[in-house]
Amino acid sequence: MASYRIAVLPGDGIGPEVMAATLQVLHGLAGNALTFTEHEFGAAHYRRTGQALP
Repeated sequence: MASYRIAVLPGDGIGPEVMAATLQVLHGLAGNALTFTEHEFGAAHYRRTGQALP
């Protein structure tokens, strides 16, 4: 089975909650075929670093 690496950008607001639920579903469907790497993203990240994307 192929494996895939996916960048996760949860963002602000409800983003982290929605992303957590989404990752649970994806793990259930694909098992170990998917590897997730979480990166900071959103307004809080921008205010702290001055960069929009990681």
